[in-house]
Amino acid sequence: MRLSTASLPQLPADIARPRYERGAQAAGIVHFGIGAFHRAHQAWYTDRAMAAGDRDWAITGVSLRSANVARQMNPQDGLYTLTECSAAGNETVVIGSVGRVLVASEEPEAVIAALAAPETRIVTFTITEKGYCRAADGSLEPFLAHHGSVYAFLEQGLRRRRDADLPGLTLLSCDNLADNGRQLERLMAEYLARHDPELGAWVAAHCAFPCSMVDRIVPATTAADRKTVAAATGLEDQGAVMTEPFSQWVIEDKFAGPRPAWEAVGAQLVGDVAPYEAAKLRMLNGAHSALAYLGLEHGHAFVHEAVADPAIRPLIERLMRVEAQPTIAAAPGQDLDAYAEALLARFANPALQHRLIQIAMDGSQKIPQRWLETLAANQAEGRHCPAILSALAAWMRHVRGDNAVNWGPVDDPMAVRLADLWREEGPGGMPRALFGEHGLFAATWRASAGDFESLAEHLGQRV
Repeated sequence: MRLSTASLPQLPADIARPRYERGAQAAGIVHFGIGAFHRAHQAWYTDRAMAAGDRDWAITGVSLRSANVARQMNPQDGLYTLTECSAAGNETVVIGSVGRVLVASEEPEAVIAALAAPETRIVTFTITEKGYCRAADGSLEPFLAHHGSVYAFLEQGLRRRRDADLPGLTLLSCDNLADNGRQLERLMAEYLARHDPELGAWVAAHCAFPCSMVDRIVPATTAADRKTVAAATGLEDQGAVMTEPFSQWVIEDKFAGPRPAWEAVGAQLVGDVAPYEAAKLRMLNGAHSALAYLGLEHGHAFVHEAVADPAIRPLIERLMRVEAQPTIAAAPGQDLDAYAEALLARFANPALQHRLIQIAMDGSQKIPQRWLETLAANQAEGRHCPAILSALAAWMRHVRGDNAVNWGPVDDPMAVRLADLWREEGPGGMPRALFGEHGLFAATWRASAGDFESLAEHLGQRV
């Protein structure tokens, strides 16, 4: 039997389920990018907030193109299980905060109507770095921001709200972008300046774009995971997510209207997200990407395997403690030494099957904020970053296709362009083509002569 409202009574008594009347909750949130991470993070927090007494914050999920999640969750009435995995064992609960999932490419009118609904007050996003349609210099890429982009749907939904004299919305980015709220605000303004400047002025006056930092390790769910959940619950769950016990959500306290009491269930509402965001991007995400590219070429499949490799772990520790940590201006009470120690323990969790190839996806969109900003900050202080340069060379080998035999083709929106550069430039010219004065990533970091020498050396050898 499949998980659904009707089958909830069949669950074993020790499996927690929603402690509120789901059918009585209005949909107050629209979420773009309803993948496993959202279901393990923002939807989990919202479920707990409603269980604590908050009302009318059900989530309407939106997939921009793929119908996979809709097929997983709609037959289950939006219900899914969340399983926290640790060496001590697994704990599974049923999450009820998602009401329905829309596929924007198939039902665009329903998406626009959800954005324009009077009950909707917040729109959240986990569309990954590439979903923001940025050019290499960080500006909006008009060719990518076409009629099927998130900006086009927001434009139409917000226009209906304005025309109906409804309040503006809080547009809350939950993606791994530095200053993500400001970036979304700027990119949305660029889009509206091209398409509807008057609406742009209304959005600037009536909507809010808070920054946020999200942190929870969520591997892609496997068929084996679904079998584990079925054994624990007695029900089939196509929407199951597996995650770690740890979770963190830091949100800038800047909303256009009402919001769930997320802070009552563990989220932090702060005046400035930047220190937490910088630590997450440069220490956790930076280390994750280094583990991915170094680990794959050493034959490892999972994070816990790579961090246990004596050829890799010292580089990861140096990246976090020596290269990234000094570039972060910690907030009061933010202990970066303890954060690094906790990260190493989380990476080593053997119960969490976090695949390195999943982390390696879309590297061209990730390395600017994960590595290059750290390199630039250290360069300004005259410090060198051998660990990041080792990882950067491993990424360059990865996009050349060195890992393809074992791990499949390069999965990156710039894969073709990067492959062309490799053919044109070769190992000798590739570093300058990427990080030289006119290089592809010059807007974030320009390598010094010593950096070019180091990268050239690394490209001729492995760690």
